[in-house]
Amino acid sequence: MIAVIDYGVGNLFSLSASLKYIGAESAVTSDESVIRGSSAIILPGVGAFADAYKKLENSGLIPVLRTEVAAGKPVLGICLGMQLLFDRSFEYGEHEGLGLIPGEVRPIAPDLKDRLKVPHMGWNSLDFCRPSPLYKYLNGGEYVYFVHSYYAKNCEDFVTATSSYGGIDLTASAERGNVFGTQFHPEKSGATGLKILRAFSEMK
Repeated sequence: MIAVIDYGVGNLFSLSASLKYIGAESAVTSDESVIRGSSAIILPGVGAFADAYKKLENSGLIPVLRTEVAAGKPVLGICLGMQLLFDRSFEYGEHEGLGLIPGEVRPIAPDLKDRLKVPHMGWNSLDFCRPSPLYKYLNGGEYVYFVHSYYAKNCEDFVTATSSYGGIDLTASAERGNVFGTQFHPEKSGATGLKILRAFSEMK
């Protein structure tokens, strides 16, 4: 069973529906015992970094998450949930992250070489940097759905896929051991996203 952490931030309905569609048992929960008893964990998130981190902190689930990561349980952060996995974010100030993947979160706008809109919103293709179990059902070049104004930087050793936008390569996904993150939304990425969620659900 996959525990989808409910801490007041996230697109829980679409994610739950996608997991159900691929036949993966899941529970949207903030119950520590349910999370500990799960086979894998998904940390969703939309909105502002500092607000989301504070809500996660207030939920009391950060120690649980750290314990489960240390035990080797697969954890997937989606969108803002991925950004929370890094050391820090510079969204409206400097804010501490979970530190599960080395790196930091910075605004897209100052790095753009072409005059494209921010937020980066819509469908973009994935360019794989290295093999990842998350992409075992993909061939590369598939399109996924993004909505974000900040992206992970200074994390090159952990980047598994990028997406080209405005003349730069945005971090599309990253992983460190059993900790995975996708800046895009698999639950909004059609058949490709379902393949990614299926691959995650099969991790042991």
